[in-house]
Amino acid sequence: MFEQRINIDRMEQAVALFGSFDENIKLIENEYAVNVVGRGSEIKVSGEPENVAKAVRVIESLLTLINRGEALSEQNVRYCIALVNEGTEEKIESLAGDCICVTSKGKPVKPKTLGQKKYCSAIKENTITIGVGPAGTGKTYLAVALAVTAFRAQQVNRIILTRPAVEAGEKLGFYPVICSRRWTPICGPCMMLCLIC
Repeated sequence: MFEQRINIDRMEQAVALFGSFDENIKLIENEYAVNVVGRGSEIKVSGEPENVAKAVRVIESLLTLINRGEALSEQNVRYCIALVNEGTEEKIESLAGDCICVTSKGKPVKPKTLGQKKYCSAIKENTITIGVGPAGTGKTYLAVALAVTAFRAQQVNRIILTRPAVEAGEKLGFYPVICSRRWTPICGPCMMLCLIC
């Protein structure tokens, strides 16, 4: 059995890393079949050499997020695990600290994945941006947050939210066309956000 140790600067980092009832560390242990133990200012990871190396890379990525002020969630941990499995964990640093705006309740709105970060960059850099993806991935939420930020910064004068006109009997928000068995973007819900300069 192979063992590797990681030193932690502050106890708050360990508390944030392990999470409530050690839920974050359990995800890593289950993914890589390793044992993670925290003792004082160090974390000991033991198991098969290749799995230990991957688990250590995930833990170091999570510590990077914690050091930049990110609150860890199951989604963050799973995303770091996926990036390590792909061998692209160095990209996790580009996510931290990129706040678009703050909600009325004080919660920061920011991209949570590399895809969302590219989407936000495309919206900022281009006049027209088309985002296609499954429901619940943050397309509209991020677009509206960026629109409100541009409005507050007086980069635009108005925000216009439109939906397509539909005939009676059609489902609201869908183009009145016959969809084939394969889903095509034209058959999906459509919304357009226009920023008027």
